Amino acid sequence: MGAQVIRWESLSFNTTETDLQDLFAQAGAVQDVMLMQDKFTGKSRGFAFVTMATEQEAQNAITQFNGKTVEGRALR
Repeated sequence: MGAQVIRWESLSFNTTETDLQDLFAQAGAVQDVMLMQDKFTGKSRGFAFVTMATEQEAQNAITQFNGKTVEGRALR
């Protein structure tokens, strides 16, 4: 199949797109990271969309990171 987009919630407000890129690269090829940010402050809104190259890599990311604590917050 093709690329798969995963929505991740409960992110630290200090998380950056680079942090997410580096983290999810451990599970496979990351095609895109879109961190939702407040339009006035530019700070993270606590969720992001990560696009993994394949369905298998997306499943690997879910298995590996769902519930994992990153910067004091459990990803989901």
